Amino acid sequence: MIYLDHAATSPLRPVAREAMAPFLDVRFGNPSGLYAIGRDAQEALDEARAAVAACLGARPSEIIFTSGATESINTALFGISYALRRAGAGNHVITSAIEHHAGIHAAAFLEELGFEVTVVGCDASGRVSLAEIDRAIRPGTILVNVMLANNEVGTIQPIPELAALLRERTAPGGHRIVLHTDAVQAPAWLPIDVEALGVDALSLSAHKFGGPKGTGILYLRRATPFHPLLLGGGQEMHKRAGTENVAGIAGTAAALQVAAAGTAERSARVLELRNRLRDGILAAIPDVQVNGCQVNCLPNILNVAFGGLESDALVAALDERGVAVSSGSACSSSTWEPSHVLMAMGVPIRRAVGSIRFSLGETTTPAEIDAVLKLLPGAVEAARRQFARART
Repeated sequence: MIYLDHAATSPLRPVAREAMAPFLDVRFGNPSGLYAIGRDAQEALDEARAAVAACLGARPSEIIFTSGATESINTALFGISYALRRAGAGNHVITSAIEHHAGIHAAAFLEELGFEVTVVGCDASGRVSLAEIDRAIRPGTILVNVMLANNEVGTIQPIPELAALLRERTAPGGHRIVLHTDAVQAPAWLPIDVEALGVDALSLSAHKFGGPKGTGILYLRRATPFHPLLLGGGQEMHKRAGTENVAGIAGTAAALQVAAAGTAERSARVLELRNRLRDGILAAIPDVQVNGCQVNCLPNILNVAFGGLESDALVAALDERGVAVSSGSACSSSTWEPSHVLMAMGVPIRRAVGSIRFSLGETTTPAEIDAVLKLLPGAVEAARRQFARART
């Protein structure tokens, strides 16, 4: 199999597997236990938290471990919004139209809970407008949610500039507008420093950077108003109840340390491969267009619209040929519809329904790219024939 769907999930790094192994067997204690094996688990938890904090430029006390980015995003949006509304700061949340479904659906549920939500758009490259966010801010605005890098087209958002804008819009003596970013696609490709970004909350998912599935990270800046989403014991500094997944957390920390090192060199190498794939597709196959710009984007994501077919048919045709790609977000594949990201970018629906996301990883090789370029014309032709038959 040639795997070009790393934005959906990535293979487990050997260093993560090695870090996890002891806690799946001999060192199985509950970190809340006061006896030796429990203290051992707590020590491992503390070491992992310190390692993650160092990778993000944060304090260990600002790192909360979760079950994944979906939980982290929901926890941030609900926990911060509820705490600020309860404190009388306001009731208004701003989010963007190109968020992952975890953010889109959480924002919709906030509306059901009585919050006012403004959804801002983006330009044709998928870049969110700071001017539109600025116009949307009002006295009752409490939270802004904009992802760091889009999972479908790879566009990097101006998060530091947004953070500066929100600081400027905070009235003297008034409440601070909190900024959360979904940074799930960024590790391994971009340096992530919460101080440089200027964010108050940030969400990550371990399996996107070579860690285990089922483990996530929520960075929550010290003193940010917050109410826990999960209630129970006092785990995670009373911010996320439930016995910690020590093995998963150990693997997450080990994987993030590797992902955070050498991002510039890794990105440059994979960018060459992505451009090789892009240029080869444009040269070999008629009626294709690249969705989004290729500047100020993640180096590993390429979103291409193929005319005269539907993307699920092309995904299937490539799968038959041993190539794994995606028609968009992996979390929405069970309810196929045109990508909400492409729709927000103004991509015509006939183009959007034929769009494919190729997402490369650090293990992708030039030989694999060349093999895909040989297989792709036949797969496209098969998908186009299927589309033509369905219309007759």
